[in-house]
Amino acid sequence: MRTKPIGKPVFFIVFILILALAFTAFFGVENYKGDTREIYLKGAKDIRWGIDIRGGVEAVFSPDKQDVEITAEDMDAAKAIIETRMVNKNITDYEVYTDANNHQIIVRFPWAAEESNFDAAAAVQELGETALLTFCREQDKEQVILSGAADIKSAEPGMDENGGYAVYLNFTDAGKSKFSKATAELVGKTVSIWMDDVMIQAPTVNTAITTGEAYITGMESADAAKALADKINAGALPFALTVDDSKLQVISPTLGSDALRVMVIAGSIAFGVVCLLMILRYRLNGFVAAIALLGQLAGSIACISGYFSSAESFTLTIPGIAGIILSIGVGVDCNVIAAERIRDEFKKGKTIDGAIDSGFKNSLSAIVDGNVTIVIVSIVLMGAFGTPDSLFGKIFSPLMSLFGTSITGTIYSFGYTLLIGVIFNLIMGVLASKWMLKSVSRLKFLRKPWLYGGNNNA
Repeated sequence: MRTKPIGKPVFFIVFILILALAFTAFFGVENYKGDTREIYLKGAKDIRWGIDIRGGVEAVFSPDKQDVEITAEDMDAAKAIIETRMVNKNITDYEVYTDANNHQIIVRFPWAAEESNFDAAAAVQELGETALLTFCREQDKEQVILSGAADIKSAEPGMDENGGYAVYLNFTDAGKSKFSKATAELVGKTVSIWMDDVMIQAPTVNTAITTGEAYITGMESADAAKALADKINAGALPFALTVDDSKLQVISPTLGSDALRVMVIAGSIAFGVVCLLMILRYRLNGFVAAIALLGQLAGSIACISGYFSSAESFTLTIPGIAGIILSIGVGVDCNVIAAERIRDEFKKGKTIDGAIDSGFKNSLSAIVDGNVTIVIVSIVLMGAFGTPDSLFGKIFSPLMSLFGTSITGTIYSFGYTLLIGVIFNLIMGVLASKWMLKSVSRLKFLRKPWLYGGNNNA
């Protein structure tokens, strides 16, 4: 039974949407007000490249404590918090090692996308902060009401009732009880909020706060609110860390920006040649497939750069680029399978509409099977080499703990780009391709079987 025809405008709507996604994903949408750059949609130039491509920083941290016993558990806790801070900054290509004997933590991570002065000292400054948030009676830092992870469950950036930037806090049950009791005693007085030794603000208590929630206002920007929330969520270090300036160094990239440009040019040429061969081989089917491949590539770049608000920017490494290339190859295979099935249907004597319907239907199981297999592999890679607090990391951590410490960024980047590439392949190569081909086949001047792989004489 033939499915319901898709209207003629669908092709042009999907085509325009894919072109719009591709243009904005590659170039971004931004505006300059004087020297201030306002980013509306992030583009390819906002991608944070890995150490292997752009280089980065290596720093050696030591506890800022003298004559105090520091255990291996303390060092492991500090290492875990630094890793969390890295992830909160959307840095997934990093290496963190602990030297328990010498009480040192060695950290390597890449430069930020917008960074141009390559100031190693500034790049590592925030990583060593204790980041202990405390609420104190009036402005006396010694009279602590509640503090840290023991009393604060979570923090997230937002807006206050006046439209200013704020950080909303959710207390634990213990924190809720402490804060409720303290604010009941301090009505008409102040509660000061401190980050380490810096007082953020000291609001006056108008009434007892018993909801287990509070918020910090007066943030200068959305980025400042997010940075503070990330520090709180990452937790406080068991001790402040100092950097050994003599060991602070800039890491040179193993690949380099010149080689990256060559890769981009070569990749663009290869992508163009593949699309041209698809068109020559499969005619109109190949043209539609080329559009779908462009959409798949644009979607992958968008997920890496932070284009989508629900997908944070991602550190792209050489293995990550390999994941993109492999996913494009899978996308080509997906479209070739569908085009060949459509050809087979013409050989059975089907009409254009019947051949397209049956071709996509008969190719679906092979396409889904291949893609699901790759999705499983990608998830295993992300779980095995991902951050310990990620969903997949928690699932695979009992197994991977048997194999010791792994380098998060390199293999994780490959799994991530491969996963999002395959997801967009299913969207573009199965749904978008089918909609566009069925739509364009409704145009009278294109209703010629040979354009879809049928007999030239048909």
